[in-house]
Amino acid sequence: MQTVFRVLLGILMVLPGVGHLTFQRQEFLAQVPRWLPNDPAFMDFVVLASGVVEIALGLAMIFWERRKVQVGIALAIFYVLIFPGNISQYTNGISAFGLDTDTKRLVRLFFQPVLILWALWSTGALHYLISKRHMSKR
Repeated sequence: MQTVFRVLLGILMVLPGVGHLTFQRQEFLAQVPRWLPNDPAFMDFVVLASGVVEIALGLAMIFWERRKVQVGIALAIFYVLIFPGNISQYTNGISAFGLDTDTKRLVRLFFQPVLILWALWSTGALHYLISKRHMSKR
């Protein structure tokens, strides 16, 4: 079951990653936090770079089974790093991806922890981190 969810999450990373680089580029610009430099070239770079990272992490989730624990941790960290973009979209009332009300934007914030746990659980990283913590307490 974990393998199915790991591969599914990988696919769900590759698809928006491609969107970053192509047809959803404008939508992803809305995700760039407003506290970053407002230079259009910089903002476009952030969208393109995060798209490349999403594609790489998605492909790693699907194909790099030997390093799945490390990939899961990396993906969880990525989700934490991009969370300020979701917060910025909510606090600034920016409509994108069909999130056209404050309620929809707020509800979306609660899905980020789900994605983090999904990445950690589906790769075995959650078990690894818990067992590592228990070992360090001995």
